[in-house]
Amino acid sequence: MTDKLKVICYWNAGCGGCEVAILDIHERVLDAAQAVDFVFWPILLDAKLKDLEALPDGSVDLALVNGAIRNRENAHLTRLIRRKSKILVSFGACACWGGIPALANLYRRADLLTRVYLDSESTVNPGGCRPSWEDPARRESETPPAELTLPEMYRQVYTLPQLVEVDYLVPGCPPPSEVVWDLLSRIISGDPPARGVFPNLSTALCNSCPRTKDGTTPETFHRVHEVEPDPERCLLEQGLLCLGACTRDGCGARCTTAGMPCRGCFGPADDVLDQGAKFLSTVAAAAAPEVRDLKAIEKHLGALRDLVGTAYRFTLAASLLRSHQLAAGPAEAAPQETREVAVV
Repeated sequence: MTDKLKVICYWNAGCGGCEVAILDIHERVLDAAQAVDFVFWPILLDAKLKDLEALPDGSVDLALVNGAIRNRENAHLTRLIRRKSKILVSFGACACWGGIPALANLYRRADLLTRVYLDSESTVNPGGCRPSWEDPARRESETPPAELTLPEMYRQVYTLPQLVEVDYLVPGCPPPSEVVWDLLSRIISGDPPARGVFPNLSTALCNSCPRTKDGTTPETFHRVHEVEPDPERCLLEQGLLCLGACTRDGCGARCTTAGMPCRGCFGPADDVLDQGAKFLSTVAAAAAPEVRDLKAIEKHLGALRDLVGTAYRFTLAASLLRSHQLAAGPAEAAPQETREVAVV
């Protein structure tokens, strides 16, 4: 037991799929159980914050942290885990690039809170209760109202690398089981790969996709349920919005092989500065091989639904855009000192 690696798993702002991905290594989880000891994994273990705080700094061999940084609690736990761990893995698309939660960066925090607490179709809140900044004077009154203290919601969503130093970025929504086991087995065996994105394949997904290209120009673009694609030909050339040309390789092309366009969850390839911008450029080139045909490009791009949600589905927080705040000035720096909010 003393020779086992100490491991932390933690879940920030995400859907929980990455937690399941760790168990998706199937029977190999038995091999992992022989080599590791999970010392903090709240979704499976009765672990409290005080247990994590009691661990000596640098005493944990490996930490897998998934989900983006949405609030004060996410940031505090991530910094604490970084301090306790020798190796920190940014696990999954949300932790690496912001993921689906980072699409909230398109909106202002106040608008998001109003939508969730007051205006959504499923909200029943006749008293108009919503989070607001904590007022110290209220605590000092003789009869303070009942309070539920919540973590502060930041003005934008952050990636793990924007908050702390990470040793590995393992992309995917969620990371494929083969990738998870490959990394775990190499760390367990004492032969860890070089730091950085894992797997370290610098080329785009198109290079490993088995579908063939013949230079066909699509007449228009379709949603996936509107057509039955040819199982052999490039999906983009058939008018389906596939991000394979701007997405990092390493997933095994499982989506495109199954007839579904790449959504971009492995993030940008090494030579791609901004995944969304590269995608729009790819679509424009596919729609109008004659670059000067601006009307054709405008026609095709204008027909796309949810353009930002498609181009930046997983990478908005790590992109050049980052958030709506760039329209008013520089993006907000990663949070340092924060406040709590109270439901009043």
